[in-house]
Amino acid sequence: MTHAVDVVVIGGGQAGLAAGYHLRRQKLDFVVLDAQTTPGGAWQHTWDSLRLFSPAAFSSLPGRLMPAQRGQEYPDAGHVVDYLAAYEQRYALPVRRPVRVGAVRSEGRRLRVETDAGTWSARAVVSATGTWWRPFLPAVAGREQFAGRQLHTTGYRSPAEFAGQRVVVVGGGNSGAQIAADLALGGVDPTWVTRRPARFLADDIDGRALFDAATARRRALDTGGADTGGVASLGDIVAVAPVRAARDAGLLKPQPMFRHLTGDAVRWADGTSARADAVIWCTGFRPALAHLAPLGLRGPRGHIATAGTRAVDEPRLHLLGYGDWTGPASATLIGVGRTAREAAHEIAGALRP
Repeated sequence: MTHAVDVVVIGGGQAGLAAGYHLRRQKLDFVVLDAQTTPGGAWQHTWDSLRLFSPAAFSSLPGRLMPAQRGQEYPDAGHVVDYLAAYEQRYALPVRRPVRVGAVRSEGRRLRVETDAGTWSARAVVSATGTWWRPFLPAVAGREQFAGRQLHTTGYRSPAEFAGQRVVVVGGGNSGAQIAADLALGGVDPTWVTRRPARFLADDIDGRALFDAATARRRALDTGGADTGGVASLGDIVAVAPVRAARDAGLLKPQPMFRHLTGDAVRWADGTSARADAVIWCTGFRPALAHLAPLGLRGPRGHIATAGTRAVDEPRLHLLGYGDWTGPASATLIGVGRTAREAAHEIAGALRP
């Protein structure tokens, strides 16, 4: 069976819900297809101690403030999952799950969205699949020969599973610092390695300042001004409470990146080594865009050219929530609303006579 709608939104996480909110306000006929079995997007799969960078009121989707979490200035992931589930219900968003999208193809004047639950024919598509589902692992010599456990950020849950083990954490961003701190405060003494010296933001900077910096950078670039550096100009690591606690206790001691792995250790260029039972790769993500491959939009480096959120070579397609290239801070709860509004407005203008 083929279902015909104005717009198909692929992904039912925060970006997909924000898109749905604004498409509803534009009075368009749309559906949100979510591969997950329950609401909450990637927030359902994070590590146990994860906290937001911002207070609840500054971590909200359009139309409804996130309520504060009792006893927590910075809400945990479970609170975000509850908020997204309630948001979806509050606005009666037409989410279908679990529906896994395999391909998006051009079919005359419409786009054909092929899934494991049927086919949708749409006049426009919003891809909002995020990055969590495509973890990046760097090419490091000896990675295939290492006999211990290897996992990405996406597979980490708590220090309990590493009790008594020698753990190497790779990555100088927020996930690397937070997981290293979580392990250290949980009784595991990790070896934390970074490709460049770790840069902590000032302790009083949180997600509110980061959003302002990202917005100012995008505004400057859009108006022909100088690149302000955005978030990168402030530093790499937000000093959330657990990170501050581990840092101030002397438990976070970043070391330079090792050169290669052996069967049971990591080895640096100077010949020194450290035994390892497990390596946690906190090395980032790439956009999950395999479903768009049939459209042939990727350039030589795999990037889809966009004007705002609209794909330059396929104007019926919008990409939402993948990072600054699809809107300032669009991969955040507070940032995705603005670009979702702009995308919905542009789609409505293109579909209506």
